[in-house]
Amino acid sequence: MADFIHVYSEIGKLKTVLLHRPEKELENLSPDILNRMLIDDIPYLKIAQEEHDYFADTLKKRGIHVVYLEDLLAASLINKEVRIKFLDRLLEESGIKNNDPLHQLLMDYLLDLPVKQMVSQIIAGVKKAEIKNVRPSLADLAEDPSYPFYLDPMPNVYFMRDQQAAIGNGMTINRMTFRARRRESLFMESVLQNHPDFKDKQIPVWRDRYTHGRLEGGDELVLNKHVLAIGISQRTSAAAITDLAHSLFGHSSYDTILAIKIPHNHAMMHLDTVFTMINYDQFTVHPFILDKAGEIEIYVLQLGKNGNITITPRHNLVKTLKEYLNLSEIDLIPTGGGDSIAASREQWNDGSNTLAIAPGEVVTYDRNYVSNDLLRKHGILVHEIRSSELSRGRGGPRCMSCPLVREDL
Repeated sequence: MADFIHVYSEIGKLKTVLLHRPEKELENLSPDILNRMLIDDIPYLKIAQEEHDYFADTLKKRGIHVVYLEDLLAASLINKEVRIKFLDRLLEESGIKNNDPLHQLLMDYLLDLPVKQMVSQIIAGVKKAEIKNVRPSLADLAEDPSYPFYLDPMPNVYFMRDQQAAIGNGMTINRMTFRARRRESLFMESVLQNHPDFKDKQIPVWRDRYTHGRLEGGDELVLNKHVLAIGISQRTSAAAITDLAHSLFGHSSYDTILAIKIPHNHAMMHLDTVFTMINYDQFTVHPFILDKAGEIEIYVLQLGKNGNITITPRHNLVKTLKEYLNLSEIDLIPTGGGDSIAASREQWNDGSNTLAIAPGEVVTYDRNYVSNDLLRKHGILVHEIRSSELSRGRGGPRCMSCPLVREDL
């Protein structure tokens, strides 16, 4: 890769994108643990993989270089000392302390696997049955004998946007809100530190996964070279946004953050589930986040005198976008055409979660036919992908992708 991290917009032609093809972690789901895993349903793996392959092929056919997380991570863990350090941290964050006999049991089991198989096993989870046949005398080491896993599966990994996100020439390696997903950002941390294509490139980490406060990539929108939009949401705190502003302002091209407050609930967990940029002056929006006057709570963060962050309240979304993006007109395209039933249904199925692959060109789920038809009526080129199983995880094409390189506008 000539460019390693280069994302200065939401809509510049996508050149390189990071994905994860769902694997056995979905088969390790059961109804009893769905709440613990932060997932609503159990996708059928065979069809989910076919749908994901169709998504990846849609991108590849448009000249986009697709890289897979599992390949990058495996290449980052070739060195055994690095692998041991990584596993030690992973087990620690899984609640398995270094002085626990189970720690050494799992360490030995995972280190015995070929590296790529080890990566797959970590994401899939480690069931007690997979080890107890080898060393049955240690089967009672887990705290809860009835729980089927020594190491929990990671069924949300295929939503690649949240664990990390590119801003400019750097990344945020995110501290995830809930414990079930927090280990996931270890993967990109290891890639940046140890992968031969990344480790010596001095890629800025604007905010790391150890910093207090929650931040997730679904709330991070790169509007242009100077302005970000970040959701104050169920998964991203106002304190984390302020901290990110201190890291970016004066150290990057970014000098403005539009912090947009959205409802804190599971249906609207991130900003990109209700608002995305799809062209220079066009945006998707779930209409129910706005009041009748088209208003919503917005806080504009900028660098003030003496290095202080100034915070200016705004309320009108269209006026705020016009002002800070220097646009004369804004086209807000409502999910489901604004119909009370269609908008709620298609927002639940990620009708607002569009992935722009070029200005005015997006990838969407085929199931959101009302929103897709409306996008086309507004002049947007829409590539629909299959979505019966992938959508069960509550995330759309933008959620499933982490752009690493985009062309400048």
